Amino acid sequence: MNKKLTLWLPVIIATSIAIGIFVGNFFTTSVIQGKTKNYLGGNKINTVLDIIDSQYVDTVNIRDLSEGAILKIFDELDPHSLYISAEDAQSVNEELEGSFSGIGVSFNMQTDTILVVGVIPGGPSEKAGILPFDRIITINDSLFAGKKIDQNEVMKNLRGTKNSTVKLGVKRRNSPDMIYFDVTRGDVPVYSVDAFYEVSKGTGYIKVSRFTRTTYNEFITAIAKLKNEGCNAFIIDLRGNTGGIMETAIHMVNEFLPKGRRIVYTEGKAFPRNDIYADGTGTCMNDPVIVLTDEGSASASEIFAGAIQDNDRGLVVGRRTYGKGLVQSQVGMSDGSQLRLTIARYYTPSGRSIQKEYEMGHSETYDMDIYNRYMHGEFYSADSIKTDSLPKYETIGGRTVFGGGGIMPDIFIPSDTSGITSYFNNITRNTNVLYLYALEYSDSNYDKLSSFQTWQELYSYLRQQQLLPRLTDFAASHGVKKRPGLIEISAGLIETHMLSYIVRNFFDENGFYPIFFKDDETILRAVQIIKQGKSTPSLDSIPGKSISECTNNSSPMRRYGLMRERVQGNPVV
Repeated sequence: MNKKLTLWLPVIIATSIAIGIFVGNFFTTSVIQGKTKNYLGGNKINTVLDIIDSQYVDTVNIRDLSEGAILKIFDELDPHSLYISAEDAQSVNEELEGSFSGIGVSFNMQTDTILVVGVIPGGPSEKAGILPFDRIITINDSLFAGKKIDQNEVMKNLRGTKNSTVKLGVKRRNSPDMIYFDVTRGDVPVYSVDAFYEVSKGTGYIKVSRFTRTTYNEFITAIAKLKNEGCNAFIIDLRGNTGGIMETAIHMVNEFLPKGRRIVYTEGKAFPRNDIYADGTGTCMNDPVIVLTDEGSASASEIFAGAIQDNDRGLVVGRRTYGKGLVQSQVGMSDGSQLRLTIARYYTPSGRSIQKEYEMGHSETYDMDIYNRYMHGEFYSADSIKTDSLPKYETIGGRTVFGGGGIMPDIFIPSDTSGITSYFNNITRNTNVLYLYALEYSDSNYDKLSSFQTWQELYSYLRQQQLLPRLTDFAASHGVKKRPGLIEISAGLIETHMLSYIVRNFFDENGFYPIFFKDDETILRAVQIIKQGKSTPSLDSIPGKSISECTNNSSPMRRYGLMRERVQGNPVV
């Protein structure tokens, strides 16, 4: 025994040292689907960086080199795998968490002053006494007025650690002196259900802008309130919704599907196929439903729309979706940076992968797809979408649907560009003058406008004020020349945008969207379908090539803009 121990002891010691060195190397921790894994370093990349650090002729920043190397690696993967630096991780994650720590106001940098546009009910600023249209002059005794300040700098100073205090110097309307407030930062909700209201008798409209951790609760609350108001049919607007958390979309679509219906399934190299089914506890299983989509609807939005379509539960109305069928898992690194790594593909209930084609390492070409669709005329004509070469699938009722790049709508509605002229674009997208005028008018007439009890009363009052001439004068003073002919063409559209922005300053999104979308062709068509009792698809009511039913918009003004639904918003801190 002693001889054997003498022979093997050096081997055991050497092996132990080698294992200790290996385990002691740099490691990162990742969390995938609730399981923690350790990723050990010591590979070729680390070796190269170590050699450069120790032997290179000049001193270099190894951290920067490492960050650059990681970015290069991710550039060679699919277009949706992403490296997030530690500096950016917090702000990126706030979009999915549905809240952040701040003072609870929305603001606009009007000229050279921070103008409080809205105060979040129950938030830190409301508790401290901040009012809409207060002007923040100082932050912690530092001057933030009278000079050009970057919006990100404002957000950096007003957001902060929960329970920390920020001192604000405020100039209030009709008050000669500065007023000072100590605001204790707290959780500020980031709402993802932008609006919900009864769009027509018995029909509720719900606009969902993203899928976060709080979206399902917001959605269920909206459903409950609309049902309480007598709504028994629903329009779910996912236009421009780029996705978010897949589980949230699954919970939401579960509200509409009977027990046992497949919602989605996922499959990847390291992740066996996982089928997810409705559990039969939904609150809207017998209510008519229509889903609105466009080229900006992606990922989780496509899971929702695909489940409704493949189960013949309702109609998809609008335009073809983006075409993102890849599932990402967020992997946390020890330095606070994160990886969003594609780990699987998801498939609609009929087996469709709606991920559009991509080539590894060529994200620039991939990113041009939406622009190419626009140039090809897809936003305006269903005939421009060639489905002959696309893989065909069948819904639960036998209707033909297509894979290979987005969810095709059951009923195509072209992009509405009526009323859009170069003058309209100048006062909205190019100069933002229309939005600034709405702010100034709201500020100058605050006492009168804030006296109305409902958005309908305020809207009725504003329509009597003949504001269009005042707006065009304001625009001219800001360098936008009057063009009487174009103004006449765009008059209705300009007034709708202007009045909706003014109303939003006093009644938030539930006052804004009913005005902004009052002439929206896609919503009007959805309402019509529900009234006709045709929201449930069948082989008789919807043709196999479902997108052939459409309304073509031949407006000569289409060339002036892509989407009418563009909305100007305010940052929240």
